[in-house]
Amino acid sequence: METVPGAACTELERYLFDLQGYLVIPNALSPAEVAACNVTLDQHQDFVGDGWHDNVRLYNDASRQEGLVLQQVYEAGLVWESLIDHPSWFAKAVHFIGSDDPENFDGHHGPAFIDECFASVRGPGQALRLHSGGHVGTIRTQYRFHAGKFHCGQVNVLIALNDIGPGDGATMVIPGSHKSNLRHPQTVPVDKRDAQTSVDGIAGAVEVHLKAGDALMFVDAIMHGSARRTNPGQRRMTVYRYGPSWGYFRHDMIPSAALLARLTPERRRIVMPHKAPLAANG
Repeated sequence: METVPGAACTELERYLFDLQGYLVIPNALSPAEVAACNVTLDQHQDFVGDGWHDNVRLYNDASRQEGLVLQQVYEAGLVWESLIDHPSWFAKAVHFIGSDDPENFDGHHGPAFIDECFASVRGPGQALRLHSGGHVGTIRTQYRFHAGKFHCGQVNVLIALNDIGPGDGATMVIPGSHKSNLRHPQTVPVDKRDAQTSVDGIAGAVEVHLKAGDALMFVDAIMHGSARRTNPGQRRMTVYRYGPSWGYFRHDMIPSAALLARLTPERRRIVMPHKAPLAANG
């Protein structure tokens, strides 16, 4: 049941995404693409604080556990631009959003919209709290399957930029939790979310180990976070978050005028499908 790059999903992939809430796409990026992404991370890995560099926002708050984050990472160069509609996953993401259905796509905007894309570098002791779940019920991140079609509010593609195995702070998910009706009793309420920074020890949570270049595609409604890194070294990854083209940006950041000017028309519609954009960064 293999698919060629750019193809939508096999029936098995559709079944597993519905059942689990996620898929693993092996070898989504080539070694050369992974190396090019890591050049950017090498340049900024020692950054601490909050600031901008060439329309990429960097922040690394030592009081928190997320590590270094590079927001708007599609601004960081050609390899990051190529991830916008990468053939290894883009058609699959569009299928799960539901906008590959001609009845739902009116041609005025685009097949999908990236409301956030970032890269992350974490070291020993760093992690990310468990969050989301079907019980939350938000439209923006919902999982929905109706009349034989997927209608997911947000589909995330997380790409490993180095090997992430046991002890490396792997992404963890609770399979099937995208359909849950109840909050996990071991998790903390939203108003106390800073009290929990990891999913270690949460019943039902499993680590998703990836090789450099592998991608983890998941609906945002699934409960997810990351284990605490116990090994030396770094965990490196990037996430592109896709949703319907009528969505809008999660943060107060939009594509720069320079990026919009150099993108292909197809990629421009994915990063800014809106008719009247606000003043762009830069």
